[in-house]
Amino acid sequence: MRRRRLLAVLVGALALGCSRPGTQEGTPGRLRIALIPKGTTHEFWKSVHAGAVKAARELDVDLTWKGPLKEDDLKSQIDLVQSFTAQRVSGIALAPLNAKALIASVSGAQSAGVPVVIFDSALAGGSPVSFVATDNRAAGALAAARLAELSAGPGKVVVLRYQEGSASTHEREEGFLAALAGRPELSVVSSNQYGGATTESAFEAAERLLIAQNAAGGGVTAVFAPNESTTFGMLLALQKAGLAGKLRFVGFDVSDKLLRALEEGQLDALVLQNPFNMGYLAVRSLVEHLRGHAVAARTDTGARLVDAKSLKDPAVVELIRPDLEKWLGPRAGAP
Repeated sequence: MRRRRLLAVLVGALALGCSRPGTQEGTPGRLRIALIPKGTTHEFWKSVHAGAVKAARELDVDLTWKGPLKEDDLKSQIDLVQSFTAQRVSGIALAPLNAKALIASVSGAQSAGVPVVIFDSALAGGSPVSFVATDNRAAGALAAARLAELSAGPGKVVVLRYQEGSASTHEREEGFLAALAGRPELSVVSSNQYGGATTESAFEAAERLLIAQNAAGGGVTAVFAPNESTTFGMLLALQKAGLAGKLRFVGFDVSDKLLRALEEGQLDALVLQNPFNMGYLAVRSLVEHLRGHAVAARTDTGARLVDAKSLKDPAVVELIRPDLEKWLGPRAGAP
């Protein structure tokens, strides 16, 4: 009887140990970090993933990377937060698709003892441990300054916004518009159109916008787009209209196609974030918190403006072509 009771106690203790937050079956006591991006297809998120893997390896923790396929699948992202909370992961790093819609899920995770670091795009509540992101207002102002510099004299500007509810791009758009308000020679003729989460939707919105503003007849002289999909969608629309390289154009983020357009003079400049650093610092901040260290409430991961002249700068090369294979190859996600 005593042996049976002792065995029961041991089995119960083992089961409890394996279900503690921060453990995985077979690795009791090991931290498990869940990282949830806005999407998984754009180059930006691949760089975020690579930076997160680097941090996980350095800090010797397990990393699970999972996000919606498209950046408009809000339900999928909410479900992921709730699922990881139910699994009692050690902590969650989240790039929220909507500033308000994720508050309840994040609050639920925190209440369950699963700390959350928000990265890339702000959350309007939920008391996260830290916010790791670009200073998006400053980045938008950077784009406005370059567009004003490029515009010789009076101009008519259009802004193709990204998606309602996205805090990061909203901040870029507002930073851009606020900076242009001090430039009376440049009038904003449209700033209320949204491109949406895909290149296809952005192309369609850009095409409608250019036609509505009579861009071919001089109704538009300069364009700003606040992320990769809207920049590429606008580029395609300008190319189709025969206006690529004829209007001043500053975009945001990077891809091989956008770099080619920059080299060919169809794009004047791109504001680049540092997604690798963002993923790295999001994971590091979360792990340091879990290990009892103080972390900053807000971390700026940096942004810089690049043009065709600066593409050979070693710092820019490292920014636009991080060694993703090193981090996302066969050992992707491994510490």
